[in-house]
Amino acid sequence: MEQRISLVTLGVADVTRAKAFYEHLGWPGQEIEETVFFQAGGLALVLWSRDKLAADAGIDDRGTDGFGGVTLAQNVRSRAEVDELIATALQAGAEVTQPARETFYGGYAGCFADPDGHVWEIAWNPGFALGPDGTLTLPDFGAND
Repeated sequence: MEQRISLVTLGVADVTRAKAFYEHLGWPGQEIEETVFFQAGGLALVLWSRDKLAADAGIDDRGTDGFGGVTLAQNVRSRAEVDELIATALQAGAEVTQPARETFYGGYAGCFADPDGHVWEIAWNPGFALGPDGTLTLPDFGAND
């Protein structure tokens, strides 16, 4: 299996509401057959009805609210950009779950939940290089050993 992710699909209660939220963040989406696609660098973020997503995956949607064990993250180029993006998300209807703060790794980050409870971390990490197109390249963690 190749080591890559092509699509991340979020199950949402209301596709129209979710699309409006992400478009307020500045993400232009394309909707086809009640499914919304956003180009997100080298992969796509997809919004689809939660019940349809569960059925497609062959599982029962238990409808549980709360933390689902997954956090999406976007690394940015500065502390100021962290603050700006979290403020934009708040204006769009997000709940700030962790205000931006200094991190244990020498960076700066905060988190918000979208209207369906999907958690996003917005982070500036001085150890993670971002290319001109926003592509993140992990450092060689063993280089200092």
